[in-house]
Amino acid sequence: MHFELLTKDPNTRARRGRLHTAHGVIETPIFMPVGTQATVKSMTPDQLRDLNVEVLLCNSYHLFLRPGQETVARLGGLHRFMGWDRPILTDSGGFQVFSLSSLRDITEDGVRFQSHLDGSTHFLSPELAVDVQIALGSDIMMILDDCLAYPATHFDAEHSMKRSLAWADRCHKHWAGATNALFGIVQGSIYPDLRRESAERLVAMGFPGYAIGGLAVGEPKPLMYEIIDQVEPYLPEEMPRYLMGVGTPADLVEAVARGVDMFDCVMPTRHARNGWLFTKDGHIVIKHSKYKEDPDPIDATCGCAVCQTFSRAYLRHLFIANEILSSILNTIHNLYFYLDTIRRIRQFIEFHRFDEILTQTRRTGAH
Repeated sequence: MHFELLTKDPNTRARRGRLHTAHGVIETPIFMPVGTQATVKSMTPDQLRDLNVEVLLCNSYHLFLRPGQETVARLGGLHRFMGWDRPILTDSGGFQVFSLSSLRDITEDGVRFQSHLDGSTHFLSPELAVDVQIALGSDIMMILDDCLAYPATHFDAEHSMKRSLAWADRCHKHWAGATNALFGIVQGSIYPDLRRESAERLVAMGFPGYAIGGLAVGEPKPLMYEIIDQVEPYLPEEMPRYLMGVGTPADLVEAVARGVDMFDCVMPTRHARNGWLFTKDGHIVIKHSKYKEDPDPIDATCGCAVCQTFSRAYLRHLFIANEILSSILNTIHNLYFYLDTIRRIRQFIEFHRFDEILTQTRRTGAH
């Protein structure tokens, strides 16, 4: 993997780059749709390609449990298994360790957890987290980290951060020589001293990319932005920066302004299945009765195939009738909206006018 920094906005820390991988080039800033179990729910690979999705995120924790990384490897790797010929980033399972806290026990050696599928017991070490992702064949892998909920005391955050650093070192040593890229993850909760120590020690290990983890876990938005501001100066300019699990379209704009290159979030796809649709003027909830006879598209300014073809009334009918097509069309629209937002962000950076889209986003409080 190779990251190419193309230009920077003169008025903010926004960056325009290009990430070269074995399965294609990723233009940055980039938004990665989440295909947790080797699929973006309700979407085919061809539909994703039609939307010009450049990279997908899959989750190694879920694929480790079902169907198993060895099965995927025997079937030609994750790309062939899911019929996706473009780049894939895999998460290590650290966030699932956090979100399924009732089913796991963390030690300094790794995580012992019960499967949420059948209750079987497993142990995930930093080394196994790397081995699983290598077997899957993803282009970009993540270290195993310890993600804390918000709020956390400084004592707990320091202990968690140091555990994550120890795991990062083990992941790095086990990964050495593999062709897949491995990203380090900065932890430290809301504490600037811990975030700085985490970033500096990860950079000293020498990863080809760095992520900011432990955000979007309940902290207020201004605090999240403040933490990004605190971490960014300690991350190498020549390496990609990835903000994990974030966020709304407005979050993308704010984080890009702070020097972030990569994003993922379940929001556009999960919200689509629940009838929450993004527009330039905010969101609409399509099940509301006021849309029963509404002939307008979701967003008259949107260029997606759904807005060019279907009315709000039809989309409401599909949702109320619990038709599968509802999830499909809603997901197409929401993903298009996110991807179009990130394309516009890239264009504004290229023309050194990113501050315009930033000002507009802050003025309207959009999305």
